[in-house]
Amino acid sequence: MKSFELKALSASIFLLSAMSAAQGAETVSEALAEGKVYGDLRLRYESVEDDNAATDDATALTLRTKLGYNSGSVNGFSTTLEFEDSRIVAGEGDYTVGPAGYNPGEYSVIADPETTELDQAFVKYKSGSFVAKLGRQVITYDGHRFIGHVGWRQDRQTFDGLTMSYQPSEKLTLNYGYVEQRNRIFAEAADLDSKDHFMNVAYDTAIGKVTAYAYMLELDIPAENGLDTVGVSLKGAKASGDTKFLYAAEYATQSAESAAGDADTSYMLLEGGVVAGGLTTKIGYEVLGSDDGTVGFATPLATLHKFNGWADLFIGTPGAGLVDLYASVGGSLAGGQWGLVYHEFSADEDTPTMSDYGSEIDVVYSRKFAKSYNAGIKYAAYSADDFGVDTNKLWVWMGVSF
Repeated sequence: MKSFELKALSASIFLLSAMSAAQGAETVSEALAEGKVYGDLRLRYESVEDDNAATDDATALTLRTKLGYNSGSVNGFSTTLEFEDSRIVAGEGDYTVGPAGYNPGEYSVIADPETTELDQAFVKYKSGSFVAKLGRQVITYDGHRFIGHVGWRQDRQTFDGLTMSYQPSEKLTLNYGYVEQRNRIFAEAADLDSKDHFMNVAYDTAIGKVTAYAYMLELDIPAENGLDTVGVSLKGAKASGDTKFLYAAEYATQSAESAAGDADTSYMLLEGGVVAGGLTTKIGYEVLGSDDGTVGFATPLATLHKFNGWADLFIGTPGAGLVDLYASVGGSLAGGQWGLVYHEFSADEDTPTMSDYGSEIDVVYSRKFAKSYNAGIKYAAYSADDFGVDTNKLWVWMGVSF
């Protein structure tokens, strides 16, 4: 077990001991008795077919099991412990996870390594509208575009550090986080020591939620590095009779430092939508800019699968940047939810070899049933022009939570 996991467990034990000394064993026993055990299981089949001649197509059948415990509260203090396990089922493991050293270079990538990990272990303090968490935890902001948990993968992303949230009024929310380790989705093989600062301020206005943020990322390594992103967003909705209009706008600048030199890029999002007649329709224009066609705007801590196509061709922004023009429609069907998305991808700065990247069609249907169960099917088809290769991905899953 890694050192931070031991520290987190030790902190939880120390907290319980401190509460016991301060309040008496009976009070602590009551807090433990008031705690809740929770968990969920997700069985998923995934296949990847692509035109990459260097690797074979991939298939995976994996089961993720998550089991956790939230204690009751004593004087505002409580603890959470959560474990996560991912296993290959029925020997269906013909895929590659390079960073985890699983079948390197043999198959297409399916980023679900076998692992058993301490997923969360933190001490929480709550007083009024102030909340602080110390330890290993999930951190997400603003729809996961910059900071997310990558929950689509079987081994989700968590962070070791301190987060604080304060809501001085109903409209204003202040968030701060300091992270000393990024626990990524490749088991423990690719976890990264860091010195990251997250600052996020949100204010509800008459026209929507305005959010200002600054995410200062730095790996704790000798080599020069740094990725500073500062931005502002507006997201809102207005109703007119039975119709609701959706809108969003966002802009950010980014400065990257490395031994190879510095780079400055920008990010922009414009999105509009309509909810009417049981359908939600959206059209959007997202630009992850480029610095002279060599360095693209980066979002390394985002839930990347959620953005720029489910085929995951653009989980790393190309050096020429990325322009994503997309349209989506979705609604209800047979007790579940369906969605269809079309993407047209191109370079932000054309180069002699990069201009029109390609296009993608994504479709999904999911349904919850019998209160605790869920199932779904999802498909992504990427058609390559200047970037990548034709790629088709299919997922079928079912899950249960308690």
